[in-house]
Amino acid sequence: MIIQQLSESTEMYLKAMVELSDREMVAIGRLAERLSVTAVSTNEMMRRLGEQGLVKHTPYKGVALTKKGREVACNVLRRQRLWECFLYDHLKIEWTQLYELACSLEHATAPEVTEALAVFLGNPKTCPRGNPIPAADGSFVPLNGIPLSEAAVGATVRVLAVNATATDVIQHLFERGLLPGHKVKVVEAAPLQGPLTLCVDPPEKNGAGGKETVLGLSLAEFVIVES
Repeated sequence: MIIQQLSESTEMYLKAMVELSDREMVAIGRLAERLSVTAVSTNEMMRRLGEQGLVKHTPYKGVALTKKGREVACNVLRRQRLWECFLYDHLKIEWTQLYELACSLEHATAPEVTEALAVFLGNPKTCPRGNPIPAADGSFVPLNGIPLSEAAVGATVRVLAVNATATDVIQHLFERGLLPGHKVKVVEAAPLQGPLTLCVDPPEKNGAGGKETVLGLSLAEFVIVES
């Protein structure tokens, strides 16, 4: 797949759209929030990307990647998540720092380096945060999960992935043990969109054990659990 040279800013916008929604429309406001930029800046970037045939804008609904845009975005995502694997498995970088450090490397990685890195790592399917790594052709199987914010009260679910990008949010989730592979029981959901009371790693049977924590719904959206 031949990928044209794009600016770092353009790549970040396209990658964020895949992270937020693989196939569906993404609201301009949600994309701006994800990238910590203004809605005005996001609208202008979407206009430029539309002129390049990378996104399609539907008024009052949002924006979606075109086939060409999705190929570019998945290529960026592949580079970033492969670097996460390398940093974590071979350089023993702290889990909470992986996303930010990998982002600084992804934009300067040539296709030849990307594929050599994939071979060196044994072609991993997921990154350390549990998210799927696109194949060289851009394809990947989305996680069969839901945000923790949608899990039913009383349910015990297993964390599949953490798709947060801000280091402080990742650190917050890490400190509460909300990591891939861990089980979480939704103990209580406060009314009026209030926080969730959770028990992380609850005991298999009735008895002491587990770590109780409270998590706001907006943060719970970043934790993907089995559906």
